[in-house]
Amino acid sequence: MGPGSGPGPNPLGCSGRDRLGGQRGQFHCSRPPACQWRPSSTQPGRRKTGIAHPADEGLGRSHGGLTTKFHLACDGKGRPLSIVITPGQRHDSTQLDPVLAGIRVPRLGGRGRPRIRPDRLIADKGYSYPRCRRLLRARQIPHTIPERRDQRAHRAARPGRPPVFDKVIYARRNVVERCINRLKQWRGLATRYEKRAANYRAMVVIASIVVWIES
Repeated sequence: MGPGSGPGPNPLGCSGRDRLGGQRGQFHCSRPPACQWRPSSTQPGRRKTGIAHPADEGLGRSHGGLTTKFHLACDGKGRPLSIVITPGQRHDSTQLDPVLAGIRVPRLGGRGRPRIRPDRLIADKGYSYPRCRRLLRARQIPHTIPERRDQRAHRAARPGRPPVFDKVIYARRNVVERCINRLKQWRGLATRYEKRAANYRAMVVIASIVVWIES
């Protein structure tokens, strides 16, 4: 009446028990064998190839979440001169020295050393700290920085001459604010699409070059 109910020959040459070519036990894991765990290149005894990136990638927690901040100095026409990338929680006053150290303005005709000292520095209250003023005095850079309210109250209890502050000069500080807003028109700079801090800074430099070309 036909073939028996017992096991018969496998026409595909596979095992007669599971008919999967002898590859048993594939049900214990939800992923295929090609995605199973392999030794990582970061384990001891193995060296990861490629470029060694710094541990600090310019990412930090602030009130806005995981953010990145770029500090810059610009000239009187709103053209960036120096750029420093830090995590979002880093205070502005801590980056005054690196920003000033990055200023290099070639002289007319390309002769002589580039200018590294601005004629005057205009900054907001975030730079109104004694260490910032000492740094500027040591570099002989005239500056216009308003005092914070707590600093004025603390200084009122001690004799001494208050720092010189000119409201007319300070009104020109809006130039750097407009420069930052112009750079943030680039969506990649406002949201940081790049993973590495070096790549993100490169995008800020490219945007700054465009600002210089269009000015």
